[in-house]
Amino acid sequence: MGVLFIACGPSGVGKTSLGRRLRQAHPQLTLSVSYTTRAARAGEVDGKDYHFVDEARFMRMRDNGEFAEWAKVHGNFYATPRSEITQAFARKEDVFFDVDYQGALQLQAAFPTESVSVLIAPPSLELLERRLRGRATDDEATIARRLDAALHELEQHGTCDYILINDDFEQAYQEFEHIYLAARKRGYLWVKAIEALLDQG
Repeated sequence: MGVLFIACGPSGVGKTSLGRRLRQAHPQLTLSVSYTTRAARAGEVDGKDYHFVDEARFMRMRDNGEFAEWAKVHGNFYATPRSEITQAFARKEDVFFDVDYQGALQLQAAFPTESVSVLIAPPSLELLERRLRGRATDDEATIARRLDAALHELEQHGTCDYILINDDFEQAYQEFEHIYLAARKRGYLWVKAIEALLDQG
């Protein structure tokens, strides 16, 4: 068993950057490589950033129960294979997820004990729009959809265990790391250690 550390929030809010830095600092936290039906962006590598598949294959895998969570986001499908989680736990690793609230809810339902979720929110919608435009990866129609989706995503704040406002990245990262480190001290992870102590009594 391990920790499923879930970062939620609108596109452009900093989930990926926070997760990347946390994983660099804590090698036992591995990235879950999702399946998606969207096209690869420049520089993305199949099998490393995502498993890029067509919709027919995605639906076959979904119907076969191979996904721990799946969702349709901005017109494309995304999913996490159960095997990614079980294999990580077997290696005594934790798993990091960068998903929307739909994915978080499914992961929490599938792994209620192991899941810890953090909603990453922007300090303002104006700043979020600037960040999305600054990425220069989406056209105007996509940016408009992402901004509309951001409001809906933030409305689901009650589904997350923690809320973190990403105003200053360094401050946000420190808080993000503290939540993860606290999650690694949850009781279910230390039952065997405590039982070993009790056996000494």
